[in-house]
Amino acid sequence: MARRRRWLRRPRGTTEFVAASAVALVVIVLLVRAAEAGARAAVAHWPVLATLVGAGGGAAAVWWARRRTTARARLQRLATLRLSLPGIDALGDQEFEYALRDLLVRDGWSARKVGRQGDQAADVIGRHPVLGRIVLQAKHTKVGAKVGSQVMYQVKGTAGPVHGADVAVVVTNGSFTRDAKVWGDKHGVHWIDRERLGRWAEHGTALHDLLRLPARTPGRRALGDPAATRRIQRVERAGRRCRRARRPSGQRARGGWRRVCRRSSLPGC
Repeated sequence: MARRRRWLRRPRGTTEFVAASAVALVVIVLLVRAAEAGARAAVAHWPVLATLVGAGGGAAAVWWARRRTTARARLQRLATLRLSLPGIDALGDQEFEYALRDLLVRDGWSARKVGRQGDQAADVIGRHPVLGRIVLQAKHTKVGAKVGSQVMYQVKGTAGPVHGADVAVVVTNGSFTRDAKVWGDKHGVHWIDRERLGRWAEHGTALHDLLRLPARTPGRRALGDPAATRRIQRVERAGRRCRRARRPSGQRARGGWRRVCRRSSLPGC
């Protein structure tokens, strides 16, 4: 591939330096004259300018006030949001995702619907100042249908590495297979079946109370974070070296053991 030619380069030689300095001086003079002309025009027509600024500021204030009023009214409506299970069953897939978003907003999350083709197992993403970032995977099914473990695998694989989530939840208006529940409980993927959905949507139980979500600590990593996985692997390798260094083979081995223990921060060393 041919190298792209640079249109601007540093001046070379005295002649080019003088020419560049002259051009820069002309540009500075023109900018100063333009600023002076603008200042004179503003002084000469200051009533018109003040009127335009005042009108623009007033329009912006009115728009901002209306926007805040609309947002406050929406939050007040969502605060009393209750959705019955028969009503949820009658929703479509997209409407179900919007309903989950509104339920998160009701519980104090800032949430948005992101579900579409190729969404990588995330239909709703929310953020909470204390609880962190959450990803919801919505599964709107027929009554009596069950969600299997495959959905849990997908959510676990993308919630942390792709979406940076602290909490991953799969929500359905049906139920889950026994294997899906066991696997989710073991690997940190929360699940909301029909019974839990009724308590959340119809009876008004907050999501963090329903799932007993802990507050996010500053040092906690997102689900499936590669950096956290690498750190765990380093600690495990350091632990194996620590156990090998426990052999009473001299002061050097014991010193090496102490250095490894300090580096790995293992509680047993």
